[in-house]
Amino acid sequence: MPSPSSPPPAPPAPPASTPSAAPSSGAAPASLPAAPTAPPLTARQAERRRRILRTATALAARGGYDAVQMREVAEGAQVALGTLYRYFPSKVHLLVAVMLEQLRGLQEQVRRHPPTEREPAPRVAETLTRAFHALQREPLLAEAMVRALSFADRSVGAEVDQVSAATGQLILDAIGQSGPPTGSQRAAVRVIEHTWHAALVAWLSGRASIAEVRADLHTAARLLELP
Repeated sequence: MPSPSSPPPAPPAPPASTPSAAPSSGAAPASLPAAPTAPPLTARQAERRRRILRTATALAARGGYDAVQMREVAEGAQVALGTLYRYFPSKVHLLVAVMLEQLRGLQEQVRRHPPTEREPAPRVAETLTRAFHALQREPLLAEAMVRALSFADRSVGAEVDQVSAATGQLILDAIGQSGPPTGSQRAAVRVIEHTWHAALVAWLSGRASIAEVRADLHTAARLLELP
């Protein structure tokens, strides 16, 4: 299997809060504080990282968390096992990075097809319901990513923070207002984010129906209507 002569140090994922296109109203979306900028990857490193993430995503979609074995990921991505560990020190690091990529994909979808509701709360509820349905189509992948987040310790703190920032940015983009969010909006976004994650866990464990998840998301989004 090909391996670089001098593998790079573990390159962190790019910042989660990427610029986002304005919604159909023409207002510039608010944003969270930008994460520290990581050194840019070379074209070869970026392609290698994409192969690793694609392979891990495919394995998780077929068999869930337990199906993602680092040796199999390395073989599927055509990298040396040592190189894989330099990019992602553990399976948890890898699957949290996969979740970040999934959230960025959802952000792209929201950019292309902004929510149609006029008020912020319904816009956020529509966006998160759409995100949930996207994860629902790949339940084993969703299970793998959520388990990784649950197992993450302090060593994965930076990556988990990026996932949280990406989720929060998805919510802020859905609001569609110009200018930075208010303090009450930031507080509401945090609670909505926690609700979305808890609802996803409840659905994956069979403790909540899709209808209950949708109702919880709409209830949490109404926090944006509070002064």
